[in-house]
Amino acid sequence: MGTKIDLHAKLKTYFGFDNFKGNQEAIIRNVLAGKNIFVLMPTGGGKSLCYQLPALILEGTSIVISPLIALMKNQVDAMRAFSETEGVAHFMNSSLNKTEIIKVKEDVVSGKTKLLYVAPESLTKESNVEFLRKIHISFFAVDEAHCISEWGHDFRTEYRRIRPIVEQIGRAPIIALTATATPKVQHDIQKNLDMLDALVFKSSFNRPNLYYEVRPKIEPAKEIIKYIKNNEGKSGIIYCLSRKRVEELTELLNVNGIKAAAYHAGMDPIARSTNQDRFLMEEVNVIVATIAFGMGIDKPDVRFVIHYDIPKSLEGYYQETGRAGRDGGEGICLTFYSYKDIQKLEKFMQGKPVAEQEIGKQLLLETVSYAESSLCRRKVLLHYFGENYPDENCGSCDNCLYPKKEFEGKEFLLDALHVVMEVREKFKVDHLVNILTGESDSNIKSYRHDELDVFGIGCEKSAQFWNMVFRRALIGGLIEKDIEQYGVIKLTQAGHNFMKRPKNFMLMEDHNFDESEEKMHDKGGVSALDNTLFAILKDLRKKIAKKHELPPYVIFQDPSIEDMCIHYPIMIEELANIQGVGVGKAQKYGKEFVEVIKKYVEDNEIERAQDMVVKTVINKSKFKVHIIQNIDRKIELEDIALAEGLSFEELIKEMEAIVFSGTKLNLDYHINRILDEDQQAEIFAYFMEATSDNISEAYEEFGGDYSEDDLRLMRLKFHSKHGN
Repeated sequence: MGTKIDLHAKLKTYFGFDNFKGNQEAIIRNVLAGKNIFVLMPTGGGKSLCYQLPALILEGTSIVISPLIALMKNQVDAMRAFSETEGVAHFMNSSLNKTEIIKVKEDVVSGKTKLLYVAPESLTKESNVEFLRKIHISFFAVDEAHCISEWGHDFRTEYRRIRPIVEQIGRAPIIALTATATPKVQHDIQKNLDMLDALVFKSSFNRPNLYYEVRPKIEPAKEIIKYIKNNEGKSGIIYCLSRKRVEELTELLNVNGIKAAAYHAGMDPIARSTNQDRFLMEEVNVIVATIAFGMGIDKPDVRFVIHYDIPKSLEGYYQETGRAGRDGGEGICLTFYSYKDIQKLEKFMQGKPVAEQEIGKQLLLETVSYAESSLCRRKVLLHYFGENYPDENCGSCDNCLYPKKEFEGKEFLLDALHVVMEVREKFKVDHLVNILTGESDSNIKSYRHDELDVFGIGCEKSAQFWNMVFRRALIGGLIEKDIEQYGVIKLTQAGHNFMKRPKNFMLMEDHNFDESEEKMHDKGGVSALDNTLFAILKDLRKKIAKKHELPPYVIFQDPSIEDMCIHYPIMIEELANIQGVGVGKAQKYGKEFVEVIKKYVEDNEIERAQDMVVKTVINKSKFKVHIIQNIDRKIELEDIALAEGLSFEELIKEMEAIVFSGTKLNLDYHINRILDEDQQAEIFAYFMEATSDNISEAYEEFGGDYSEDDLRLMRLKFHSKHGN
């Protein structure tokens, strides 16, 4: 297959393309020469062609190992579309029946089949190994090779058995391909496949057409609906962590007139593939999917990818955002971030082997770093994949468009490097931060690091601040993480030089997403709390409360008033969608509020978001109707919880959601059993006088005389009587 013309002619004949992209040609020439190859090529770079074209040219059949059944089917269909030979490509996996497997084997033996896609599970079956030993194999292609590494975002144990099976079948060249791999993962893959000598082809991870933004997770569903309504008709994917959230969000989008379909592993395979096809055929504009489930979707014009929940790793994030703008056009990547989500993910990891927990935790910390950093997001992302992004401002991420103020950080950096040296480069960032802030935990004590001179030298700054300093030092190349030891920090030569001859080093504070007043900027617009209106509405609330002889919080709580000052509801229907209001309360107390807001909007010529009216799903929780009916029938609360599969605490939460959005519940039959009249009167009097209905404050006030559950039930009775 000597000359260049030949290869271009084959490309044109088989695939109809005139030219190769990036490294494709060099990779293909080396595959044809029988060499082991490692290909690192971001999504949309044309990975599959690197093994498809040589497979068609070479003698024999190439074995493509791929983890996704959906993706195999797509690729086989695509290959058959390019070829006149029906059996040119086949897949062998658990979805085939006996007759279909016989047909596949016949085509392979007859030499018709040039590409055989196999799931790793099928590859390990004794009968398949026996069969493959008899045929002429041109090469093995290991797709999605990051599945080999425990440090990858999609580790699969069966992938670690590929090499021994290849030995059993008979040696042939290997081409390993992946779209996401840090230097650590790459080394892992090559070591495991016994191909450390492989030629490595690495394409840049930079996707210049993608815009990255991280927003605080405040009412994400509302924000998402507003975003999609402002981008009518565009295709997008929304990722959520749980199947339940996927179902709920899909329903909410459809209720709001957005054509959306769900996609997760718990669905019936036929329904799942139907939804995938509806998305590809543009019958639906939005797919809501679980992060855990890899989607074999190759749609070039996905215009936005939204992460409702933050992913477990930056590889996952990169791969998922990489589904946007594959055609080189617009690709908006929005992520909603709250540190609470990270804590939830950490909880999920408990119970796993310690080594796995350590790895998971390190990957999560990288995600936190990315989300909270105020550095160029492109720079942080590419640095994670071992690539240096030279520009200071990429012009296409929230941090570059809305930069934070810089300040001189030379002294802080020196303190941080000094601590690394003091503990002999043997500890991770969180430990170093505790030394700087003077935070003495069991680890610090056991190493007696609280006795060091440097202990507490940075106590005037927060842990978040010092995390930012270490992150800047990492990206500036002054320190590095030893991944073999789960992220131990060591100084680089540049770090040593900096300590000898310090020079100016600019720093920027991180984002603090826990401050709910953080301004939420849409590309181009800023919506924040309107303090003038806030004061007006608080006065109005006081006036109405006085008239009804009630504490102000019973009318509307502070978060609801704040929400009104962001969204300016001017109709009762809109007010009902404000956080913590609901239909009942809106009708009971809302008339004066919407009148005041309407006048304020007109007087100040405020432009409201046109799509403020976000319809909620009526009785979004299927439990609600049952709970209300059962309480009307005076069924024991413990029995209601049991019947609905809820804990008692979850049942109280569901009842709070019902009552706080304006529906009365009569719980006397239960409360009278646990509290006598005097006790009830005492708690009632407290709620009547208190400035807030915070349960912790009430618990403290009564010095623990009543349990939190008792107080929460009495609060429900109080709101049912006076608030609804």
